[in-house]
Amino acid sequence: MIVLIPAYEPGARLEPLVEALRAADPDVYVVVVDDGSGAAFAETFARVRAAGATVLAHDRNRGKGAALKTGFAYAAETHPGDDVVTADADGQHTPHDVLRVAEALREDAAEGRSTLILGCRDFGGEVPLRSRVGNAIARGLFRLAAGWALSDTQTGLRGIPSPVLPWLRGVPGERFEYEQNVLLRSGRAGVATRELPIETVYLDANASSHFRPIVDSLRVVLPLALFAGSSLLAFAIDTVALLVLAALTGWLVPSIVAARVLSASVNFAVNRRLVFRPVHGRTAGQALRYALLASALLASNVVWLEALTGLGVPLVAAKIATEGVLFVTGYGAQRTFVFGSPGFVPDAGTGHRNRIASMTRMDADTITIGRLP
Repeated sequence: MIVLIPAYEPGARLEPLVEALRAADPDVYVVVVDDGSGAAFAETFARVRAAGATVLAHDRNRGKGAALKTGFAYAAETHPGDDVVTADADGQHTPHDVLRVAEALREDAAEGRSTLILGCRDFGGEVPLRSRVGNAIARGLFRLAAGWALSDTQTGLRGIPSPVLPWLRGVPGERFEYEQNVLLRSGRAGVATRELPIETVYLDANASSHFRPIVDSLRVVLPLALFAGSSLLAFAIDTVALLVLAALTGWLVPSIVAARVLSASVNFAVNRRLVFRPVHGRTAGQALRYALLASALLASNVVWLEALTGLGVPLVAAKIATEGVLFVTGYGAQRTFVFGSPGFVPDAGTGHRNRIASMTRMDADTITIGRLP
């Protein structure tokens, strides 16, 4: 079992965390990734090595996602078959909770399950206002984007079965948005998840966090922004085409159909290439499923438009109201029905170990990494 801790300019809590983990469970091997903290923190990482951790070092700051991928690559190369627990370096994850996640992975391995375990806080007690509000907003946005509810969308304490590691290394993102991308894409990739309640810990009002509220929040909501932009583009094309065709022909229903065919073609291409970017599935099959979905939405669109215009609602207002109703339905259907994966298929030869065997002690020297292989 490997505990992976990405660290950028860590405080005083990293060394005690490593010491506690090594003392509590000798079968847990701790890997710390120094994400370009610089010479000022060399002594800190020297103490971390002395506490029993292997330290990997980026030559410059590349972001939390990049640090995690470096750790995943190292784990897969040096200890194939071992599961990985990721934890933060700022003291928000207690050694007890880290080991609980590790034990949950062992239990899953013994039963042949590959489940991504998420250590989720309940945000009870004294929680900094920015964290409480930020997590509430993040939960709402995540449920809209992913189609399933998660109580803590920003948790860095995660238990990762080894068969899932190759997929994780291919998820896009280099900074804080990477962990959100993993959650958003897990359902479509067929990766099962489950929550494990953990203690809510905020030290010094979360002052040690390197999360940048504005910049990193924008990165986190980027997938939602892309879908919204794609939908707005399709809406604009559809609306303009509808108004032009209806004015030229005077036929409402044929104009609706022609406008929808044009806008749907653009929407499919943009969503496949930029928004959902499916890992599995052929374009032809996805196009067929998209056509079936578009036909169902078109029928609904026609019914709503005719009903509203029949009640005297202006065409543009009726169009806006109709598209607003169908927006959420269309997103969820595209995510699961059109671009979703039928199930997670691990790479051939992968599989996590049911029991922790004796392993050679990891090299305690720092390994400097400029680029991932």
